[in-house]
Amino acid sequence: MPRPQLCFCKEIRFEPGVVFFKPQGIPMVNLEVIELTLEEIEAYRLRHIGNLEQKDAAEKLGATTSTYQRILNSAYEKIADALINGKAIKIIKHE
Repeated sequence: MPRPQLCFCKEIRFEPGVVFFKPQGIPMVNLEVIELTLEEIEAYRLRHIGNLEQKDAAEKLGATTSTYQRILNSAYEKIADALINGKAIKIIKHE
């Protein structure tokens, strides 16, 4: 049985103004969409925009360092897949 996915939404203070990105010139009907969670985009933001080290970013997110690293790696994989393979990115929030 898979472990339930934790949601760190209440720890996230960042609310993205834009939640959808797509390659230019390709109609949406021809694109696969990669969904990036709010936790993943926040982990990415803390590391690359906030320039925080893993321990400090994990504290801000309200996660352990290992959980933070898993979230960040998931974000890296999804972003790379979208950029390399020409897919759209949609930022979603857990309900």
